[in-house]
Amino acid sequence: MVILSGTNRSGSLTRRVAKAAEAKLVELGVKPIFLDLQELPPEIFTPGAYLEKPASFAPFQRIIFEADGLLIVTPEYNGSFPGVLKYFIDMLKFPESLKGLPVGFVGVAAGHFGALRAVEQLTAIVQYRGAHAFGQRIFLHDGGSLNPNGKLLGNHEYQLRFEALIEGFVKFVRSIRD
Repeated sequence: MVILSGTNRSGSLTRRVAKAAEAKLVELGVKPIFLDLQELPPEIFTPGAYLEKPASFAPFQRIIFEADGLLIVTPEYNGSFPGVLKYFIDMLKFPESLKGLPVGFVGVAAGHFGALRAVEQLTAIVQYRGAHAFGQRIFLHDGGSLNPNGKLLGNHEYQLRFEALIEGFVKFVRSIRD
């Protein structure tokens, strides 16, 4: 299973939440692969990359091709998800990269709606690409702060919902892939 940190912003809360999801997957006996958009090769951003993908993008493409499921953790920037996440999706081979792939979402934002708009927009895009969108989502509002152990601060119910989402997504992936 692949966890995608949906921003290339250094030190982002999104990355920390994605790492918390990774820890929960490990706890469940799943061997996750962490995909961080901060690690995208700079040459991917040249205009010619649309026609001919740089060789340095091949490992990212391979991770998606080999994934049995994809959990996207995305922030909300200006009412949507980060441009780098859209660009990453655009760089993936069409349509086969996401076709039939179970995809889940965690939204992270400072505002009260917790990246609801970003997740809704991403859901439409991955469904267009033929993915199976997991219907359960969580929107971590007010930043979804984490303690040093990767647990959500504040409402205990919030932590339980986050863990239930991860557990449910694992079951969803297995129901499609097994």
